[in-house]
Amino acid sequence: MSKWMTSVEGYYSQLARALSGLGPVVLLLFRVWVALAFWRAGVVKFDDPMGTSYLFNNEYHVPLLSGDFAAFLGTWIELVTPWFLVLGLGGRLTAAFLFVYNIMAVISYPDLWPHGFWVGLVGNDFNDHKIWAMMLLAVIAWGPGALSIDRFLGRFWPGTGRLRQAEPLVSVK
Repeated sequence: MSKWMTSVEGYYSQLARALSGLGPVVLLLFRVWVALAFWRAGVVKFDDPMGTSYLFNNEYHVPLLSGDFAAFLGTWIELVTPWFLVLGLGGRLTAAFLFVYNIMAVISYPDLWPHGFWVGLVGNDFNDHKIWAMMLLAVIAWGPGALSIDRFLGRFWPGTGRLRQAEPLVSVK
């Protein structure tokens, strides 16, 4: 039995090492996926400023901002921040900003949760926003990864790489 367990542990360790190389690619794909969603929304808002103004003044209920200012701000946030996210520039900060922005988008548009916010949160309402939130949380937790400008800049300015990568829950020997 001990020999069998040692064999299984060896195979598991090899598999875990091989799969750990996927981390940077997965984080890049998460960043690209979310950035495309926000970018497309920004392009739609930019292409139809009258429709965007109507939505922000009549449909969306953004707290503390006038409809026109929220429309302007939302459009430009969705056109600019995806580039930072894709490039991995200020990766954790950008992801955290878009995470909060995503929450505000869901809260500001009650039509996304027709069954009630809390029911929708655990149910099937606003699934795309929940998926984006999970992807952004991964970038917040583990950083933008090796395929990012943050990592590249960290090589030239050692002081910028002070934040360590999160430690894995299971160590692979």
